[in-house]
Amino acid sequence: MSMDFIEAMNELERDKGISKDVLFEAIEAALISSYKRNFNAAQNVRVDMNRNTGVIKVYARKLIVEEVLDSRTEISLTAARDINPHFQIEDIAEIEVTPRDFGRIAAQTAKQVVTQRIREAERGLIYSAFIDKEDDIVTGTLQRQDARNIYIDLGKIEAVLPLTELMPNEKFKHGDRIKAYITKVENTTKGPQIMLSRTHPGLLKRLFELEVPEIFDGVVEIRSVAREAGFRSKIAVYSRNEEVDPVGSCVGPKGMRVQTIVNELRGEKIDIVRYSEKVEEYVANALSPSKVLEVQVFEDEKMARVIVPDYQLSLAIGIKGQNARLAAKLTGWKIDIKSESQAEQEYGRPRTLTGEMHQDSVSVD
Repeated sequence: MSMDFIEAMNELERDKGISKDVLFEAIEAALISSYKRNFNAAQNVRVDMNRNTGVIKVYARKLIVEEVLDSRTEISLTAARDINPHFQIEDIAEIEVTPRDFGRIAAQTAKQVVTQRIREAERGLIYSAFIDKEDDIVTGTLQRQDARNIYIDLGKIEAVLPLTELMPNEKFKHGDRIKAYITKVENTTKGPQIMLSRTHPGLLKRLFELEVPEIFDGVVEIRSVAREAGFRSKIAVYSRNEEVDPVGSCVGPKGMRVQTIVNELRGEKIDIVRYSEKVEEYVANALSPSKVLEVQVFEDEKMARVIVPDYQLSLAIGIKGQNARLAAKLTGWKIDIKSESQAEQEYGRPRTLTGEMHQDSVSVD
């Protein structure tokens, strides 16, 4: 092995962060297999590669015995003491058995080992870089597509976006730039695998964190997210600073902040509601854009009965129950919605319904 090879090992250690000692050990282990495969499968051998010169030597390791039964693995005490007079029975004697043309095999083996280790190191670096981005947003280019997945080029790696993780009626073509949410990063035998989604609620959450400085700075908190991708989402926000309006911060000047997110989500409707420790207020806000007259809370059942004006019943429930379903997901409470006339018929007239409850929420189409 030449000095150029040793210098190349040094460069790999500097540039790729691959330990030179680890490479040497891997090459020596691979050379043992190569020697046994090409020369003598039965011998117990050790390969030594000089770290400074690259010179490779192969040593047969033989057990010192009184009577030799297998010359490939054993050596007599007399023969061993010709090598070293201090040897005793049961010691291991090493005899150099480096084949004449072993250099060619060694060069091929070393190249294979180094190439494999470089590939493994690069995979490790990619995995380390992306495992920290799990539950975050990345942007890449659509590289190719098959019947089940879209493959997104992220530069150093190709990520997988299943077609089931696209929003309804969402279509992309080759070369399109796609923003997606990383749901999983796995280190497989074929290298790192990155799974993406456009439907995950985390995508909406991260878009708000990126678009709203108050959320990024921690002044406004996102307490909960409920999403039916491509149709409607609800997000509950809160601020400990009474001077900061969390809903207004998310909407932005002239609605620019939330509109940017709506555009990214292909027109998905977004309801931004103020989180409240008071269940009545929180549930009423969550049912936006419907108006609410009263919320009755049943703690034991973790259920809230909501009374709305007759003309608001269909809006409160939503198309195929969507608005009520999202409100329940957002708050974590079961919600039973009744119109004012239904409440009068079933329970008697509710408590003094003098007007609509104050609600703090914004709906953006």
